[in-house]
Amino acid sequence: METWEGLPSVSLVPTNPKAPQMSAQDSCLSLIKYLLFVFNLFFFVLGSLIFCFGIWILIDKSSFVSFVGLSFVPLQMWSKALAISGILTMGLALLGCVGALKELRCLLGLYFGILLLLFAMQITLGILISTQRTRLERRVKDIVMETIQNYHAHPEESAAEESWDYVQFQLRCCGWNSPQDWFRVPSFSSNESEVHRVPCSCYNSSATNDSAISEKLSFPHLSRLGPPARPGHNTDLCAVAANSDIYSEGCARSLQKWLHNNLISIVGICLGVGLLELSFMTLSIFLCRNLDQVYDRLARH
Repeated sequence: METWEGLPSVSLVPTNPKAPQMSAQDSCLSLIKYLLFVFNLFFFVLGSLIFCFGIWILIDKSSFVSFVGLSFVPLQMWSKALAISGILTMGLALLGCVGALKELRCLLGLYFGILLLLFAMQITLGILISTQRTRLERRVKDIVMETIQNYHAHPEESAAEESWDYVQFQLRCCGWNSPQDWFRVPSFSSNESEVHRVPCSCYNSSATNDSAISEKLSFPHLSRLGPPARPGHNTDLCAVAANSDIYSEGCARSLQKWLHNNLISIVGICLGVGLLELSFMTLSIFLCRNLDQVYDRLARH
């Protein structure tokens, strides 16, 4: 009878049962790595576009004044805000791209930390808005009423006034509570008891087809019927009758309607941003924590 004792033992089962698992883990890490890289590359391009758009507004203000309907000072503030937002988005996305592609734990950790800080700030802001809503509404009302009372008092400091004109024009409202808020403004006082002066942004151009009244509009960038805006700040005021040709609803009510009509969109955007941040934090921390295993295996080989 032939024996097999002298032959070496051969096993058909792999000696390292974890080899397939390591391969699957490598594939998973590679997928996470390139997903994180692609998504951050997209946001880097998006931040670049936002930055370029803000710089474009700063360079070509005249075209945007006539197109958007906002004066130079507020438009300059918004353009700077866009440029800064674009730079921050580019910087954060660059951290994610380089950290994921080069598998650098320090950059991935910094990327995770910044996202965590932003997410915590957004949660805190949401809690403060929901719990301090009454105080916030009172504060906004005080700021608006102060802007109305000081309207046209200092023509060289017109950023807040022009911004409020834009709000009234877009929301088709006048004053905070009602148009009567403007009747008590010192710079709008009139000797005639039945005629009050209000800003041109309160003028309801769709209520009349009288071209003579339309010519009273002194802010060309606010006039729907007028020519394109011209550079510079115009300090003239409109004089219209108290009970005709002006918007009758206050901006507090119009703002509440706007928020109610766009509540689903606002909540959806906030949830989408939060989910993106959570997703990127999860991918980055998972990749960062599993890099040690990859380095150890490479060192053994």
